[in-house]
Amino acid sequence: MEKFPSMKRLKPRFAPALAALVLSSLSAFAQSGATRPRRVTPSPPPPTAASDNSTATTRRPTTSAATGDTTQAFALLEQKQYDAALREARAAAERDPKNAEAWKIAGFAEYNLKQYAEAAKDLERALELQRAAPGGEDENTVDALARSYVFTEQFDKALPLLVVATSRKGKPADASALYYRGLAEYRTNKPADAERSFNAAVKVDPKLTGALFYLGRIAFERKDDAAAISALNRATLADPRLAEAWSYLTYAYLRRADAAQGPAADADYLSAVKASEGLLRARPNDEAATMLHAQALIRAGQFVRAATALERLAAKPDAAAQTLYLLGLAHSRAKNLPKAVAALERAAAKSPDDANVYRELGYALEASKQYAKALAAYEKGLSLAPDDAYFKESADRVRPFAK
Repeated sequence: MEKFPSMKRLKPRFAPALAALVLSSLSAFAQSGATRPRRVTPSPPPPTAASDNSTATTRRPTTSAATGDTTQAFALLEQKQYDAALREARAAAERDPKNAEAWKIAGFAEYNLKQYAEAAKDLERALELQRAAPGGEDENTVDALARSYVFTEQFDKALPLLVVATSRKGKPADASALYYRGLAEYRTNKPADAERSFNAAVKVDPKLTGALFYLGRIAFERKDDAAAISALNRATLADPRLAEAWSYLTYAYLRRADAAQGPAADADYLSAVKASEGLLRARPNDEAATMLHAQALIRAGQFVRAATALERLAAKPDAAAQTLYLLGLAHSRAKNLPKAVAALERAAAKSPDDANVYRELGYALEASKQYAKALAAYEKGLSLAPDDAYFKESADRVRPFAK
């Protein structure tokens, strides 16, 4: 009868625990600056430089009264002298508060100065005056106001204007307008409508990065990993700097791998590693990105690489318990047991109520024949997870050898 069970028999089932850790890392990555679930950054991913009409333009004033007040302001706007145009337009609006063209030019100048909140207020006033006048509203005003609302995250106000902007008879919608409509629909909890708008945008511009990203994200959120992977691969090809796309792509590959077996799972784990490498290139010094990369390496069985990736983070005195747990797990699977025990003991000190830490610590201690310490780790894990058969079986196995 063997005194010590084989390493194969000892190996704990770490896949479920690590899968949960990967999913929880989505929140950690989001907090580091990436796209949050159901929330985007204040400046959404741009459609593309080619398709986004980011510089607002205005038509030449048509009424004599307006021309008398706003000709100079309009000329300055055309010359892209936005500060000067804003001053002239403001002066005209003060002289005649009902001069729609003055408010409009002020709003366009502010838009181009990226003063979106101020632009929205002035364009609102311009549109109100236009609608009260015989000529009605101006398309350029509607479009600029819609985008000002987008950039100030007033998506409920932006959406009706964007629907108008993308539904004009005889005028095909441009890709950026469709993108912003999709973004407003997504942010107002209309994912099906958003998906249609993003698909329409990509039909106009197949390399529209922002639309491709959100198509991938929507598919990811409904757990359609194949569709998510397809869209996110296209997004990262269009813009390799888009860290959010690399992040979601890594998660999608990992989740699909977890649901598969054999060569299909192995291929997806390797694809997750490649995606996480793209994330690291986009964010080389980001701790959450490094953590996700290490998790992908562990799932792909590349334990030495994972440990190397984590060592820098673990060397910090304030290293997180999660980092130390992953480092210990990577060392343990690479059979570097002394380093595994050291990392896992630090993890246990920082997170004494995490049963998964004691699962791996007990394994590493038992594999290194430190039976008394292994028994203590298993019993601690059993106290935290009394229904977990692994801890009971392991404690019973080690107890005869503990001294």
